[in-house]
Amino acid sequence: MWTDLIFNLGLLTFAASDATAYYLILSMSNVGYMIFIFLNLQSTWIHRIDSPNIPRPYRAPNWLVGFNAGLGFFNLFLMGVGAKVWGNPNALWYGLLFGALIIPVFLYRHYIQDKGRFPDHMLIDLDLKSQDLGERKAGYLPYLALIVGAVIVLFGNYYFELPPS
Repeated sequence: MWTDLIFNLGLLTFAASDATAYYLILSMSNVGYMIFIFLNLQSTWIHRIDSPNIPRPYRAPNWLVGFNAGLGFFNLFLMGVGAKVWGNPNALWYGLLFGALIIPVFLYRHYIQDKGRFPDHMLIDLDLKSQDLGERKAGYLPYLALIVGAVIVLFGNYYFELPPS
């Protein structure tokens, strides 16, 4: 979130003379937020499958976890449909590019700063020993969720058009 804030503040300083640039920055930020929310909602059921017995301060009922996962996909659909509302037909693509900027940050933090190892306190929270992440019971489902999410975004963006103004 700090990276997002700093990036947005930098963009706003460059766009101070152009009012339409503010809308583009807002739409790009919204794409980033919607991706973040989608990943968080999907991580709940993935974590529930992979680590079902980990004690949690609050354990949401299964129906709520499933409902929220569905809302994550619905949010992506709305993101694909609504990206053109801001007056720039490329707002979705700019937003996805903006969202991809976190990948080098992750690579630096994980492989350079943490030397390819997860922090010990994270492993303790998950009741794991050393760097063994345990069996991944969710299998291909996380990847399927990402693929379905991408298809939903592209469908919403392609199928819905704004009327000419």
